[in-house]
Formats: sequence, C-alpha cells, structure tokens
Amino acid sequence: MALITLRRNLYHLSNFRIHGALAALKNHPVNHVRKMVKERLCPWFPSLQPEPCRVRFHHACCKKFHSENGDALHPLGEPVFSQAHDWAGPEQNPKSLDEQMFYRRLNDLDSSEDVLHFIGTLQPLPDSLAAGALQRICEVEKKDGNHKLPKGILENGVFQALCVRFEQESPSLSDTALVTALQALSLLYVGPQSNLLLNLVAESRHRVNRGGLEVRSLCILGESLIRLQGPGGETLELIIYQLQGEKLETFAPEDIVALYRILQACAEKVDRHQAFLNKINSFSLSVVSNLSPTLMSQMLTALVALDQTQALPLVIKLGKYAVRHIPHFTHEELRKVLEAFIYFGHNDRFFTTALERHVASLCLTLDPEVISTVMEYCGRKQILSKPIFDAVAETFVGQSEKFSPRQVSELTEPFGKLNYLPPNASALFRKLENLLLARFDYFPPKTLLKILHSCSLIECHPVNFMAKIFSPYFLQQLQGEESSVDRLSLAQLTQLFLTSVLECPFYKVKAGVLLTLFPCGGGFLLCLPPHLLSFSSFDLSQ
Repeated sequence: MALITLRRNLYHLSNFRIHGALAALKNHPVNHVRKMVKERLCPWFPSLQPEPCRVRFHHACCKKFHSENGDALHPLGEPVFSQAHDWAGPEQNPKSLDEQMFYRRLNDLDSSEDVLHFIGTLQPLPDSLAAGALQRICEVEKKDGNHKLPKGILENGVFQALCVRFEQESPSLSDTALVTALQALSLLYVGPQSNLLLNLVAESRHRVNRGGLEVRSLCILGESLIRLQGPGGETLELIIYQLQGEKLETFAPEDIVALYRILQACAEKVDRHQAFLNKINSFSLSVVSNLSPTLMSQMLTALVALDQTQALPLVIKLGKYAVRHIPHFTHEELRKVLEAFIYFGHNDRFFTTALERHVASLCLTLDPEVISTVMEYCGRKQILSKPIFDAVAETFVGQSEKFSPRQVSELTEPFGKLNYLPPNASALFRKLENLLLARFDYFPPKTLLKILHSCSLIECHPVNFMAKIFSPYFLQQLQGEESSVDRLSLAQLTQLFLTSVLECPFYKVKAGVLLTLFPCGGGFLLCLPPHLLSFSSFDLSQ
C-alpha cells in the first residue's frame, strides 16, 4: 500500500511540474530564447546564424529523458533552460563565457593575418581582450622563427590601431591588460625608443611604485622587464621585494615557477635572496603534484642555475613525480630534467624504468642531444640499462652523422665505463671508426682520447689510431697552453699504450714501419688505411 501511495504521489508531482514547465515556456517563448542566444554570440561571431531552437515535449507517463546536453538525466517536466542566459553552466556569468569563447577562437588561429582579420570584425574590444590579441600575434610570429614583427604586420591598419590604443590609453588600462601587452612586446624585438614600449614601461614602473599589483601581474611584469632591460633594473628589485612580502600560500603553481625563473635571471645575487629561496623551496614541496611537465622542467632548471644543493627533498619529490611526465616531456624538457638529476646526483629506479620504456620506444626519433644526455646520466649514476644502451647503439648506427664530437664522446664513454658490448657491437664500432676517419680533425684532442680510451676498456683496441695519438703534433695539441699533459690524459695515454701492447701481441711499435692489421683477441679492431698511417715514437717515461 505504501508503494502504491508513493507512486500515486509521484504521478501527481510530475503533473504539477509539467504545468510549471509550460508556464515557464509561456513567460519565456522560444523567440525570446533565440534572441538572447544571438545577443550573446553575435558580438564575437557576426556571421553566426543560429538555427531554430527546438523544444521537445515529453509525455506525462515518461519518467526520465535525455537532455540536449548529453546523457545527463533530468526529472520529468524540468525545462532545458532554467534561465535565459544559463546555457553554459549555472555558475558561469556571460562575461567570462564571452572571454572563454574569444580566447578559444583566438588560439585556433595560426597566423597573424588571421588574428588581425578576426579582431577587425569585432566591436571595440575590452582592453584585456585586445592585449590578449596582441600577445597571440607576437606568439605566432615567434613560433615561426621571427625575431621581430614583419613589415606587413606593422603596416596593417588593425595592428596600428591596436598599438595606438595601448600607447595613448596606458594610464587607463587594467593591470592585466598592461602587463599582458608588455609581455607580448617582450617576446619579439621592439626598438627600445618605441613610444609604445616607453609608455607601457613607464606606466608599469608607476604602478609598481604605487603598489597593489597582484602576484600574477608582478610575476609577468618581472619576467617581461628581464627580457627587455636585463636583470639589473631597480623596478625588478622592487618587484622581488614586493613578492617577498606576499604569502606563498596565495601563489598558484605557475606563479611559484615564474618566481624561480625571475630569481634564476638574478643568479649572481642569489646570496642576497637565499633566505627567500629557502622559504620557496620548502613551500614548493606542496605544489609539486600540480606541476605540468613544462613547469617541472623549468623548476629543476632554476634549481640548478641557483645552485640549490640544500633543496634535495624538493629534487627527490620532483624526481618522484617526473616519472609520470616522461612520455609528455618535450625533447628539450627531458634533457633539462636529466641535466638537473646529474647535477644533484639524483637517481630513482622508477624514473630509470620509465626512462627505459621511453627511450626504447622513441630512440630513433629522439634528438641527438637528448640521447647523449641520457647516456651521460647512465654513465654518471653507473646505471647499466641494457634496453637504453641497445637502443642508443642502434640509433647511432643509423644516424651517426647527426652527432657532434661532444655527443659522440658522451654516447661512447658509458659503454667502456660499464663494460657493456651491445648486440650490434660490430656495426657500432665500424660506424664509429668511419666517423673518426672522416672527421678526425674536427674532434678536440681530449674528446678523441676519451673515445678511444673507452673503446679500449671493452677490448676494442684502436690499434691503428695509435700512430696519430702518439704523434708530437697531437700531443702538443693535447697539452695546449699548459706546461705538461694533464694527469688524466696521461693516464689514458698510458692505458691505451699498455693495453695495445699486452692484449695484442702482434702489435709491433717500430719507427717507420707500417702496422700490420690482424684480429685482436675477439675484440673489434679499428683500422686505418696504410697510406694514412704515420708514427713517431713516444716515451711515456719522460
């Protein structure tokens, strides 16, 4: 009986709600809804012609129905539009909605001409949106590799009107518009005597002296002034001082990283700001989990530049969360992360496992600089990762011409240091031999000695390069301006000589006699054509 009564009550309640919905539609007819939607969209998209709005009625016996907005379920009789403007969310006001639509459309444009055409079709923009358009223009030109705005953009009428507006109305601009416009101009070279730039910088200085700028505006302004004026300006010092007075709890993660970047630009004054840095390092532990791959890479780079060796707890936590970001780092970001871990001596097995998967799957497409940094990381931390070493060896065989002498050295040293021969060792060292023969004169003496010494450590004795290595000319280059060869180079020379004599009994060192080539104890023998060989005796005891 109770169930029957409940169902009967629900039936009457549903009828009541349907009558309420019909009354609402009478008060707000369909034409009124169409009119309000058109008024909100047409200022930004004049060409937009809204389609007729369809209102669907449902039979009273239906219990639930799917909304127009997806699979969200609404009770029977509840209107689709609860308010005339409530079509993007109950807590989103029309102004913020318009701004989101504007920036979404702006970010979809890939050329400055398209951006200018877009804003030229709109009604006069608020200053914050106009500044956003200026920033997008500069971002697009910088992405295309331009160092300054092209002549065609500078002569565009819409662009000129935009600049005149910022130049003449700088005192009345909002803080957000002011710092955004200055940030945009700092991305590309603008003449230091430009009236627009001078007015914006002067107004920014005035507002900093007056105080009251928000943290985000201070950070953006600080970085813009560094790009425009360098790290030595008085205004920048005042910005840092004001940031020190703010509560770090009010900083967003991107503001914390921006603060690191500002202090990184002033690395020579790190002692003056060390107490503030200690506070930032401690607080940053709470925001690591919210950092994007880009922000994480930038934070680690700043910690290296500022020599924050006492911030190891922060580095360890960054390493822990970097594991999930490895597939999402760009080549440059991954290289910076690895360099930071090398600098701080950090090693994490979970990070190494993730790095193995990433390198093994993408090694053929990785930048040579990233590959050499990965090998340097493995060598410094003595990580014998066969998946990484095998993938790197395969990549070098196929793309050896892309590697610089320094990168070749960083790539080959870990093989000798960790005594590992990859499955394609024969092809690897044959490719290395051909590369050294073709570019011998381009390798710095110490770099070349490191490579050959690494080969000898894994029993790949470079016998036929010995003549050049021990020639007076090469030894003089190795010595440089010093009074004698340094101890490390002397030790490597000694080991090269002794291993070649002891491990290869056939190797005879006689002045004026060409070396005879034979296989060497299962190791790979690097060969020089006989006509390229020259030899001068070198007494290691002297």
